[in-house]
Amino acid sequence: MNVDRFEKGPREILNPEIQKDLLVLEEQEGSVNFKFGVLYAKDGQLTDDEMFSNETGSETFDKFLNLLGDTVCLQGWAGYRGGLDTKNDTTGMNSIYTVYQGHELMFHVSTMLPYSKENKQQVERKRHIGNDIVTIVFQEGDDASPSFKPSMIRSHFTHIFALVRYNSQNDSYRLKIFSEESVPLFGPPLPSPPVFTDHQEFRDFLLVKLINGEKATLETPTFAQKRQRTLDMLIRSLYQDLMPDMHKNMLNRRSFSDVLPESPKSARKKEEARQAEFVRVGQALKLKTIVKGDAPTSLVTTGLCRKEPWESQSFCSSFPYEIVCGDSWGQSLLVATDSAGVMLLEASDPLFSNADSPTLPPVQVFDKTLTVKQLHVLEPQDLLIARADKGKDARLYVYRLSTLKRGIEERQLVRTKYDSRENKLEKTKGCHLYSINTHHGVELRVVAAIRNKLLLITRKQSRLDCLSSIATVTGATDSPVEEFQYIREICLCDSPVVMALVDGPTGENDHMICVAYRHQFDLINESTGDAYRLHHVDSNRVNFVAAIDVYEDGESGLLLCYNNICVYKKVCPFNGATPMIQPNSSDFHFSWNQMPNAIVCAFPYILAFTTDSIEIRLVVNGNLVYTAVVPELQLTASRSDIYFISSAPINSASNCSSRDTSSQSSPQTPTGYEMPVFPSPLGDDCIRIPYGTKLSLYMSKDSEDINVPNSSSAPRSTTVVKLPQNTSIRFR
Repeated sequence: MNVDRFEKGPREILNPEIQKDLLVLEEQEGSVNFKFGVLYAKDGQLTDDEMFSNETGSETFDKFLNLLGDTVCLQGWAGYRGGLDTKNDTTGMNSIYTVYQGHELMFHVSTMLPYSKENKQQVERKRHIGNDIVTIVFQEGDDASPSFKPSMIRSHFTHIFALVRYNSQNDSYRLKIFSEESVPLFGPPLPSPPVFTDHQEFRDFLLVKLINGEKATLETPTFAQKRQRTLDMLIRSLYQDLMPDMHKNMLNRRSFSDVLPESPKSARKKEEARQAEFVRVGQALKLKTIVKGDAPTSLVTTGLCRKEPWESQSFCSSFPYEIVCGDSWGQSLLVATDSAGVMLLEASDPLFSNADSPTLPPVQVFDKTLTVKQLHVLEPQDLLIARADKGKDARLYVYRLSTLKRGIEERQLVRTKYDSRENKLEKTKGCHLYSINTHHGVELRVVAAIRNKLLLITRKQSRLDCLSSIATVTGATDSPVEEFQYIREICLCDSPVVMALVDGPTGENDHMICVAYRHQFDLINESTGDAYRLHHVDSNRVNFVAAIDVYEDGESGLLLCYNNICVYKKVCPFNGATPMIQPNSSDFHFSWNQMPNAIVCAFPYILAFTTDSIEIRLVVNGNLVYTAVVPELQLTASRSDIYFISSAPINSASNCSSRDTSSQSSPQTPTGYEMPVFPSPLGDDCIRIPYGTKLSLYMSKDSEDINVPNSSSAPRSTTVVKLPQNTSIRFR
């Protein structure tokens, strides 16, 4: 904004309702919800009149539409409509709609829009698809057929065409992108060759490419000027709507102050508290729309009442053993204990409530002779990877999940360390840590750390081969050890404490390993063993927590977590075998309120598990979203569903069992801390305060009562309790 245009300077609007208007403004301004055209072209069609005149599509086209999204009925549709008529069916009866990464996407499908036999140009169809910035052209025929060219479509508005072809011989999709020359480059880059055999991977890639393409087009001179004019008009309209509120004898200021828990005495403190409450209201409003579910950033199309994603539910209320580690196995949980081996905990019947559901007894998979310290369940690859024993006797073991499941179901076989002789991976003796690539497709990569030595192991057997061999394996072939091959050994300057595998964009000699040791995070090239300094920790004592690979716009990034700090580093682009590690405008860092023991990334959130709380922040900027007090907290598994252990519920009003937690419903301020909910002390013999809570008692001068200061002067992260006169306090 041009501040000089203000006559007396900007004036703050005190009505919290403005935040709703600003969210609507943000949505109208663009880059939240998207509409894309989908044009069906038969083999040999070379003009737009021919393509737009196709009344119906083919079986492969329908299969492609089902991959893109869901078929919705437009009559009475309440979601994002992308300019389609939802009352009178003038733009067709159905359309394709989906939600991806918080964005609502509506597709203008040529065969679903109204068709006119009299109008050869099909103006009604061109009216929608021709005004879409990005259009998908699904062309039938093989690669030898005449291919699509952008010049075939007469449109001054469409800037990007995505040409999709389906190959029925190998069940794959081929993608080609055409962009107007004024559109800036946008990711993710097309693979070479641009052929996708994994349909879900193709869908994810295509939708991200389309969204990024439209965002890039908005930066072209034509659209940038239009956006500026539109935004100026919307702000002016909002300003005119709010101006009358400025002259209503300050009712807004008084009514807004009423939401404060207790009015501070000084004007300065009152203003600070009012601003803090204003921020809290805005965060609550924004958060409610984010966690609504399907369209997190859309305030227009979503309500504000929905269960938050971090609300927990009871899984097992009375497990008698200490859990060392675990992982999800379907709807069950596989856990390794300290003294009873490895057990499978079955989920309760979802038809019962938490209180009424019968507790299923744990099923023992391995006895206590095999002391597992780390494990991963890889269901698509039919694999269980585990690190067992300690010190020089530690090794990596690999098992087929189908074999373990068959043993449980048929013979109730409890395996021992002796039974696992054939499941040991060679050369892994003395392994104290291992890591796997989280984005593995055909090739699974495992890196085992043995003191200061890294051992790279791969498994290249495809999933189809693996599944086809399951039915025939017997005896010794139950072990998948033969499918793993040793690749190379890499020596480090010290023993790693944390490891994470980073997949390169091409997969050709550009895979990396992030390791943490001493006072630094380094990137190690898997092919050459060369090390590159990623981040140096300026601290006398370093407690490394995690290194989490995050992919943004097709480029690799790492969340480096240590002490109570989280640093985001973008590693891009890969220049051959050398990553470009340099300060980037997208790098940022934030601090946790407490020292985490474990960190989990569940986009768009990042969760820190401390000894007595779960702290939830947005992964994109580190903003605090929510803090839940969970006494004696321990993370168990997080690769699929998130499981954790707690000694007590979060608050006394919880209906969960004693080993589970439930979350408060109200979000927190940026520097706030979740306070326990206490029952009224009047008439009660006991006030339950969670373990580890700091308790401050503020006495008045006459010592007859406890003076509770206002929230702005109370120390942060401290619980303040007000008790009636002559109340006795007993600590247990």
